[in-house]
Amino acid sequence: MGSVGAKAQTEPRQIQGFVVDTIGARLKGVTIRLTSTQDTVTVISSNAGYYRIKDVKGSDIRISYSMLGHQIVNRTLSSQNLSSFIVMPNVVLRPQSSLIEGVYVVKTIPVVYANDTIQYNMDAFTFRTNSLLEEALKQLPGIQVSRDGTVYAQGKPISYVQVDGRKFFGGDVLTATRNLPADFIKSIQILNHRDNHTTDRSFTTEDPDKILNIVLKDDRKRISFGQLTAGMGTSERYIGSAGLNRFDDGQEFSLIGSINNTNTSLFSFGSPTGMGEREKSLFDVNDFVDPTDGLNNIKSLGLSFSDNLAENTQFNASYSFTKKKNITEGNSILKSYYDRFDQNSISNAEDYRTINDDNFHRLTAELKHRFKNHDILEVKPVFSYNKVYFWNKRERRINNNKITNRGEYQDSSYQTNPNLDLDMLYAKAFQKPGRKLLGSVSFNFNSQRKLEDVLDEYISVDSTPVDPIYSLFEQRYFIQQRNGTDGVRASVSFVEPFSEYSTLEFLYNYELTDMTTQRIVEDKLKTEELGYFFYVDSLGVNYNYRFRNSRMGLNYQYTPNKAFKANIGFAVQPVKLTGFLPREDMQYTYENVNLVPTAGFKWRLNEEADWSVDYVGKNNQPNLLHIIPVRDNSNSQNIIIGNPELKAEFSNRISTTLRKFVTSRGQYFETNFAYNYVANKIVSDKTAFSGSTIQETTFKNTDGYYDIKWYYLFNTPLFNEDVQLDISGNADYYNNLSYVNDQRNKTKQFIYSQSAQLRYTWSDYFESMFSANYLLNNASYTWPLRTEITGHSLLASAATKGYIGEYVTLGAEMSQRFNSGYASSFMNINPTIINAYLEFSFLHNKRALLRLQGFDLLDQNKNMGTYSEYIGNDVYEARNNRLGRYFMVTLNMRLQKYPKKR
Repeated sequence: MGSVGAKAQTEPRQIQGFVVDTIGARLKGVTIRLTSTQDTVTVISSNAGYYRIKDVKGSDIRISYSMLGHQIVNRTLSSQNLSSFIVMPNVVLRPQSSLIEGVYVVKTIPVVYANDTIQYNMDAFTFRTNSLLEEALKQLPGIQVSRDGTVYAQGKPISYVQVDGRKFFGGDVLTATRNLPADFIKSIQILNHRDNHTTDRSFTTEDPDKILNIVLKDDRKRISFGQLTAGMGTSERYIGSAGLNRFDDGQEFSLIGSINNTNTSLFSFGSPTGMGEREKSLFDVNDFVDPTDGLNNIKSLGLSFSDNLAENTQFNASYSFTKKKNITEGNSILKSYYDRFDQNSISNAEDYRTINDDNFHRLTAELKHRFKNHDILEVKPVFSYNKVYFWNKRERRINNNKITNRGEYQDSSYQTNPNLDLDMLYAKAFQKPGRKLLGSVSFNFNSQRKLEDVLDEYISVDSTPVDPIYSLFEQRYFIQQRNGTDGVRASVSFVEPFSEYSTLEFLYNYELTDMTTQRIVEDKLKTEELGYFFYVDSLGVNYNYRFRNSRMGLNYQYTPNKAFKANIGFAVQPVKLTGFLPREDMQYTYENVNLVPTAGFKWRLNEEADWSVDYVGKNNQPNLLHIIPVRDNSNSQNIIIGNPELKAEFSNRISTTLRKFVTSRGQYFETNFAYNYVANKIVSDKTAFSGSTIQETTFKNTDGYYDIKWYYLFNTPLFNEDVQLDISGNADYYNNLSYVNDQRNKTKQFIYSQSAQLRYTWSDYFESMFSANYLLNNASYTWPLRTEITGHSLLASAATKGYIGEYVTLGAEMSQRFNSGYASSFMNINPTIINAYLEFSFLHNKRALLRLQGFDLLDQNKNMGTYSEYIGNDVYEARNNRLGRYFMVTLNMRLQKYPKKR
């Protein structure tokens, strides 16, 4: 973060704003005098109360506002992290009967925009005492926090969190937002981050990460703090958590633990809406694949450490353990169409119960060292170990015309998965400005061992003849599988400036991935019958797969001024995929050379707007499921056959983004349009046979897939800073392809979302939020018959929070959902959710908090776990159980210890 501050101190600045009286009327003729270490400037406000001071140089900026009959207002601006363009908050001049000079202290600049950084100065905002960071973030313009704790900045999720430039708890967002008190924080910075050392290479295929950097107050850089939470409720609900954090001016240590069965991740205590971690996406109406389906019992423990080992050496490490047991019950229906007359259409209705017991360990470390010659070395190892027990039982009813199956499918498995990633980077420093040499290498070692017991049995009834024919099918397999994936990625980049405005980058990337899989399948029924182990040779696998990819390219970048930057590049990318079956002594090989042109520009239209256009290309290799050359009938009704001759996909993406700041009004607007075309798209190839309920799926490459995506977002204060409006929307169109009975099928899907949220702070004692969200999901098919499904979802919600005196808080939340147009009746539900809570603060500095809360008072949340998917010739819709109504009493104690003053 130091580089941002240093740059801000050397660049000339422009400062502007408005001067108003106590009723908000703008004042004409106010004298504004600015002084700094290099400047002294005096201007007069216009008829509209507006002033602007250009080309401000130097540091230690001081501004005074004076007008006859009014108190003088003085402001001092810190030189830390200020942009070249600053909009001051409205300055209020108060009447004064005497001519004696008075001083009125006002709040600091709330938001500062500086290219790829947006900074929120927390002293400019008002938060309740003892608020956690999560609650404070919800009051910042342009930032949304979902109920599951995901933080969105300008419509995009935050990837990880730093404290004073260092990753906090491995960068985990929830741990930071649900543990750090808001009054410890000086400022919040939202950074668009690609890499600390690389140039803006056009060859990258990923959008920059959104990083949240927390800058602590100077008097909070040496402090110990923590919290203890315990709660019990009806329906056997409970929650407990403890946290200890120590910041010592650069050295950081944190230890946290949590246990609960309220479907809550880590520390949710203190959520301003009081309840429910239910939201998955920025567009609240989108409940697809909701991570809180079912009932969860979560236990977690973690610790984090960060310190400067030497003057130029920084080290941090973290360890976390999470044990999550999920029990989900639900029902689903899958309709697969195979002919135009509905004579070969398979319908599969299931009632199911699943148990997933997941134990996850993760150990991370990061070492950064700057040598005396300013070269930089970074080493980042990450080790994880995952142990999962999974149990799945399904009661199935499968129909195809006059063929009916009734039976049970049961699958239990035990799986272990150790994984090691090691990233190393070296950046060479040169005396010549602009010259850069960067080398990096990454290793990945992944292993998986899985033991699986599969039981599949059903009674089949063929009603075609006059006398129905009954038959019994029973199959039980024990599957032992080992998978290994080892990979290495290396890259070298050299940037050479050859004129005042131009640079040329030479880039080489290399990627090698080796995958091996071994599988042994025992037929347990045959084993019992024969008296010895019987293995199904046709299901056994011994397969080796290698993907090799390299890319050599040149990129030319032209930067004539600070307002415009353009690049154009070209790369050659040889690709080779090799598959080998030792048992059959058979090898599959695919080779290709991709020519990848790249281009882009970023144009800063003015001080408050920029526009960018980018084109990139990328290879996507097939996964193991796609390529294993075996007929897998462990699920007798859904047989999977891999295709080892698959080619790698190649995607071409062009996107354009327009951003606009209206800093005088505190407004932000962003819109993006992207088009993506994929050559050699890997698609499913499904086959069903008339008179049967069995489906076979394999995979093939085809051309013609594309998608178009557009989104926008806009946030603005209404009337004044106490009313914030956030609106956002997106429209996605997919031209999906698949094959059904060797016939090419197009699935055209259009998804439109629109969201609006209004946050109103009535006073220091009352705040409200209103939101509305609409989702349209339209899917149409060309095979086996032209079919169209249009689903609609509308969600309206309101939340309010009031402070009764200094020690009592009352909150409530209500949402109403409307669903219609879905194929299954259980999808078209309209649940009403009502939550409420009451809080009492006590003890010194209100460090104790007692909460009485009621969640889902109408007991309708359990009907909300719906999911739909329309792909190929399949229409799939499902509903899962969720946590319903409960009441809880919770006690929270906050702990703080400051260093003794010397």
